[in-house]
Amino acid sequence: MGCCIATVHRLHGPFCMYNCAQTQISSEHCSLTTKVPVIMVVEERRCGRRFALLQEGLGMATGDEMNGSGNLMDFLDESIPEVGMYEDFHTIDWLREKSRDTDRHRKITSKSKESIWECIKGLLDAWSGWVVMLLIGLLAGTLAGVIDLAVDWMTDLKEGVCLAGFWFSHEQCCWTSNETTFEDRDKCPQWKTWSELLANRSDGASAYILNYFLYVLWALTFAFLGVSLVKVFAPYACGSGIPEIKTILSGFIIRGYLGKWTLLIKTVTLVLAVSSGLSLGKEGPLVHVACCCGNLFCCLFSKYSKNEGKRREVLSAAAAAGVSVAFGAPIGGVLFSLEEVSYYFPLKTLWRSFFAALVAAFTLRSINPFGNSRLVLFYVEYHTPWYMAELVPFILLGVFGGLWGTLFIRGNIAWCRKRKSTNLGRYPVLEVIAVTAITAIFAFPNQYTRRSTSELISELFNDCGALESSQLCDYINDPNMTRPVDDIPDRPAGPGVYAAIWQLALALVFKIVITIFTFGMKMPSGLFIPSMAVGAIAGRMVGIGVEQMAYHHHDWFIFKSWCRPGADCVTPGLYAMVGAAACLGGVTRMTVSLVVIMFELTGGLEYIVPLMAAAVTSKWVADAFGKVGIYEAHIHLNGYPFLDSKDEFRHRTLATDVMRPRRTEPPLSVLTQGSMTVEDVETLIKDTDYNGFPVVVSRETERLIGFVQRRDLILAIKNARKIQDGVVSNSIVYFMEEPPSLPGNSPSPLKLRRILNLSPFTVTDHTPMETVVDIFRKLGLRQCLVTRSGRLLGILTKKDVLRHMAQMANQDPESIMFN
Repeated sequence: MGCCIATVHRLHGPFCMYNCAQTQISSEHCSLTTKVPVIMVVEERRCGRRFALLQEGLGMATGDEMNGSGNLMDFLDESIPEVGMYEDFHTIDWLREKSRDTDRHRKITSKSKESIWECIKGLLDAWSGWVVMLLIGLLAGTLAGVIDLAVDWMTDLKEGVCLAGFWFSHEQCCWTSNETTFEDRDKCPQWKTWSELLANRSDGASAYILNYFLYVLWALTFAFLGVSLVKVFAPYACGSGIPEIKTILSGFIIRGYLGKWTLLIKTVTLVLAVSSGLSLGKEGPLVHVACCCGNLFCCLFSKYSKNEGKRREVLSAAAAAGVSVAFGAPIGGVLFSLEEVSYYFPLKTLWRSFFAALVAAFTLRSINPFGNSRLVLFYVEYHTPWYMAELVPFILLGVFGGLWGTLFIRGNIAWCRKRKSTNLGRYPVLEVIAVTAITAIFAFPNQYTRRSTSELISELFNDCGALESSQLCDYINDPNMTRPVDDIPDRPAGPGVYAAIWQLALALVFKIVITIFTFGMKMPSGLFIPSMAVGAIAGRMVGIGVEQMAYHHHDWFIFKSWCRPGADCVTPGLYAMVGAAACLGGVTRMTVSLVVIMFELTGGLEYIVPLMAAAVTSKWVADAFGKVGIYEAHIHLNGYPFLDSKDEFRHRTLATDVMRPRRTEPPLSVLTQGSMTVEDVETLIKDTDYNGFPVVVSRETERLIGFVQRRDLILAIKNARKIQDGVVSNSIVYFMEEPPSLPGNSPSPLKLRRILNLSPFTVTDHTPMETVVDIFRKLGLRQCLVTRSGRLLGILTKKDVLRHMAQMANQDPESIMFN
């Protein structure tokens, strides 16, 4: 008489289909099946493996039991929480994550054919990526708008307060005043400086000293609050964040760096840092804020929360949204993410990055934080085209930008290294207070350093029209001039212009020096705006010089062909814009995205060629002194395991020269496929700190079978002791599909084939390291096994590759600190 044995087909999740096969079993055994389930043979479709699950209390004799392997069970038949996850400060396995996502997608596609509900779930899964992009854009745009409004108010708070409402900035306070004239549009009865409010004086030495004192006091207060919040609540909220974002997008795990607390504290302290008047910007940290938003919304969908590779696609798009709201440059944001920060950027991510940047820019435009109904931060409108002869000063500005970038990177890295290696790093609060005090004391006397850096750049970019009242526009006008307002000819500089040049020169030296010591402190600190300020100051001074040369020496050969007397030949604001692009390019080494950001930032579309010339020149000059930009330099300083795709490796070494173990080192720690006990495995895990272990047939042959991750092995054994009865310290661990027969009195074996990677990436021992580096870089490998004719010789990890590259470059190989 036969009884029914259920065969369960499983697709990595709940049971989805049952087949009943008739098998001839004695009537005695069939009577038992009425009391307990008999046997479930689980067929795993992907691998074609079959293994028996024997229900506890089953009283029948089977072939396995007669061979002494009763209760044999692959307990990983059901997924175990945290298996396949990664520990902090470890690198993800891109190939593994890609394979898991492919399996998940195949499962969804298969189940969507079963019912309408499963089909709807499949559609929701497909649209989840666009939903995440929408949410990122909305939140990033909102936070950027709030930050801009708060920074404007708190920056003006250092100089005075609005009586009509203390929450109004200086500009907003004077908008509603009917007593404001155009010449004195910055003065209105509702706005009071601190000397007017406290001492009822607006002029004189006492008023100046009181305003000076309160300016410094407010700056110190903002800085102290900011650094205290960072130190106590979110240490990861300091700095720019872009070096760490680049490292995370390359596959490195830094738990908490994109967490909720980091998002909250970074948003608040960014306002405090910029408002304190320190030589830093908010644009770089906004990329970090946007990536925190992306990581937050990834938790809503298991598609992204359980797959680190998919999560990084979202973070790449979030970085684009961050630049979009930082500069009002959605296209530049996408190119920035592609060129500068992303490690893996498929075409699908490009589309979603564009959508996220679009939503973020639209949200920011709806808030309208600048009050000019424009998305751009520094809108310019020049009325004079550029001429070919002007390419010479544009290229010279590019040379200056490259030299400034080299000086800044070397000076800042030297200071940060000193901070890390001395007691200076133990007192971050005192360092921030000291730098803030120095900045405020030296900044207040100079009107170009007292104001916010964004306002300074905006004034330097502006063209001098007939209605401009800036000191930079104090030219001597011809009383007989009857030309239109928008076409003012070149004029001789007045005393205000010469005074402004001296002040700008002092501001340039001050900005160059103080920015070196400011970037990298325990405060949110961006580098885009300070670098642009340095370039804009230098460019404006060069522009004024060229303008005056063209006016006084228009008969020179260089000016004769294109600058006639009485014409508007030179636009100093254009030189400021080109200088800003050159200095930013010299520091960051950006090219394409930099040019697009600059013309989106200013609206100066017809000046792309000067921007391109300056950006390329600054990169060439800076690369002549060193190939790395500021973000890559900080990655190397912190020892992050980052394989830059821009680096070239041309040394003639082989895999056998770099692999571990070396000849003087102990043999490689391996697992055998069927001769080690649970105790042996636990001892190996306890005595070593490796991230994984190769699995071989035996120690004698060392024929490679696969590779198992340390974390998965620990979790597997831990859960097996809880779930599977009979697993003890002397139970045999099997990594094979069909375990051999064991004596009847043997303890229950443990089968762990499900956690074994049967296709680890391998190279031969004579593979050139140039090829190995390329493989690690393009495939995102964690490790690579070295074999010869199928026999395991050693292992290469990402850390080994980075150490070797540093050694070949005459650098300290031990600077790679993380695993």
